[in-house]
Amino acid sequence: MNKIIMIGRLTKDPDVRYTQSQGENSSAIARYTLAVDRRYKGRDGQYAADFIPCVAFGKSAEFAQKYLKKGMKMAVSGHLQTGSYEKDGVKHYTTDVIIEDQEFCESKRDQTASGQQASGSGDWQQADGFMDIPDGIDEELPFN
Repeated sequence: MNKIIMIGRLTKDPDVRYTQSQGENSSAIARYTLAVDRRYKGRDGQYAADFIPCVAFGKSAEFAQKYLKKGMKMAVSGHLQTGSYEKDGVKHYTTDVIIEDQEFCESKRDQTASGQQASGSGDWQQADGFMDIPDGIDEELPFN
């Protein structure tokens, strides 16, 4: 079984690119890094963090592009994928978490209170803590 579940903060806004397919067949690919605290404190009394590279595809990537910003606390699940490539005669190895699900862990109000205000335009959250999703958008959401 290959399953990863983690909670962390985005280190920067997602980098979203599109495949070079013709017309409407192009697909989004989002890459971002989560800073995930370890369970123990280091010698300096601070929690150490691991910086985990994550990749989302399709509707999940479009969701990341639209709603995820640097500093947001997110819960993600997916699977680990390794790979390699050669550049200038040197072989490089990669390890990424392929995102299957991504969820917010804080409301916008909590982000502001903790000093992790997301940069971006628009108020995407109502006072009750839920996102305001327009009518008729159900078929475009990356989750059920």
